[in-house]
Amino acid sequence: MNRTPRRASGTAGGSRTDRRSTRSAGSTRTTDSASGGRPRAQGSGRQGSRPGAGRKSGQGAHSAPRRQEFALPVTLTEPLPAVETFAELDMPARLLSALRTEGVTEPFPIQAATLPNALAGRDVLGRGRTGSGKTLAFGLPLLARLDGQRAEPRQPLALVLVPTRELAQQVTDALTPYARALRLRLATVVGGLSIGRQASALRAGAEVVVATPGRLKDLIERQDCRLDRIAVTVLDEADQMADMGFMPQVTALLDQIPDRGQRLLFSATLDRNIDLLVRRYLHDPVVHSVDPSAGAVTTMEHHLLHVHDTDKYDTATEIAARDGRVIMFLDTKHAADRLAKHLLSVGVRASALHGGKSQAQRNRTLAQFKDGHVTALVATNVAARGIHVTGLDLVVNFDPPGDHKDYLHRGGRTARAGESGTVVTLVLPHQRRAVDRLMADAGIAPLTARIRPGEAELQRITGARTPSGVPVTITAPAADGRREGGGSPGRRRSRGRGASGQAAGRGAGGQDAGRGAGGQDAGRKASGQGAGRGGSGRAGSRARRAAPKNPAQGL
Repeated sequence: MNRTPRRASGTAGGSRTDRRSTRSAGSTRTTDSASGGRPRAQGSGRQGSRPGAGRKSGQGAHSAPRRQEFALPVTLTEPLPAVETFAELDMPARLLSALRTEGVTEPFPIQAATLPNALAGRDVLGRGRTGSGKTLAFGLPLLARLDGQRAEPRQPLALVLVPTRELAQQVTDALTPYARALRLRLATVVGGLSIGRQASALRAGAEVVVATPGRLKDLIERQDCRLDRIAVTVLDEADQMADMGFMPQVTALLDQIPDRGQRLLFSATLDRNIDLLVRRYLHDPVVHSVDPSAGAVTTMEHHLLHVHDTDKYDTATEIAARDGRVIMFLDTKHAADRLAKHLLSVGVRASALHGGKSQAQRNRTLAQFKDGHVTALVATNVAARGIHVTGLDLVVNFDPPGDHKDYLHRGGRTARAGESGTVVTLVLPHQRRAVDRLMADAGIAPLTARIRPGEAELQRITGARTPSGVPVTITAPAADGRREGGGSPGRRRSRGRGASGQAAGRGAGGQDAGRGAGGQDAGRKASGQGAGRGGSGRAGSRARRAAPKNPAQGL
């Protein structure tokens, strides 16, 4: 596919450093009044906005005060206008056909705004709350760019860097049908699984590599992968990579990629932690921001439930016993194990998900949650990103998160792809001030209630009910050699490691270097089945918004 030149006419001839200096010195700010006066880069409004227009973005924003974010680099070159349909885009016919087959009928806002520019070869800096459609916003132009090309062994043509194993798996799963339509091969390389199998996939040839930084670095050091032919680089959830301390590894990898390549950076939050990446590696990016909090206003309800210390466990137990699935977030893996054990003892089909579990255990737990065998997933922050479960309408912060970004990402497990959902935070008396600050930083104006176990208000908000009291046991699926090694039991295993589905690491999950949670597994096609999509309270009975036929569009 032909690309328009990446270099703007007004900046040709200067070094990347010179262009960064000019861009920084000349940066001005516009104020987004819908964001509480937060500085905003010109050109970062809703689809169709122009640099310098100073338009408002996200009209439904809360009135709560917001954290200020750094002023994003001002776009020097006017972006292409947003589109209303995929048919307007210059994409291969087979890719457009695959979108129709997958039930993806019209672009989400971040896709509508960024796709024309990304397809034209422009660098893109995109922000949208989790579930807003970022994966296809970078995945479609990446695949379109590679249409008709074949990678040499060990020399991929495109790279998607992500912070966690389960996000790598989710990205691969979302892009697989479109890659297959173009006969492009995907390989997923992450920690926690056989590096030998992943090396074999790269030696067989893969056009696109989805990777966590640590494992990719290992493969490069083994000379099983080179980055000197990468034409498109994607950084997904770049803020989390910075927060997790991956920045030195990320920059070392980016320095090995040709400067002439296209760079696409997407994240649910953009703050000073990724300023280095933007200024050092993106040239004249098209900036588009769908506010992560304002985007949740119309699809999420946020509740603070003030409870006494002695009532917290009983309250959580009644919520977990609801008629429908729920994710409960706790601070530590030991606390998650204790709560899961307690819930099982009173008749709630619960299971813990955290970094202390093996990769195979995490994959099975997530599969059982998606198919309804487990109805209460008791998790640490490893489940806060990269897990997509259709029909999940309630998230509970058993322990309030310490950071507003963690709050937004935990809550982002619900209300995905246009659906509705509820986020509940249990607040003890000594946590009130800290949680109020957390809500202000997140830009959330929650509803607040004082509750006790067994009260009607708790049932109304969460669908809580009294558990049966009959202990239950969760039986793990029979071990399967392919599943242990990362295969996808819900999908035929490809004979060629570099097949257009996922390469040898396709069962990858969790976080690189052992920090995080298990990947996405065989249950991905059955994610809406099982124990009900809603509870008996408001969280379960609220009518859903119109959503695309294929929820993966909202990833």
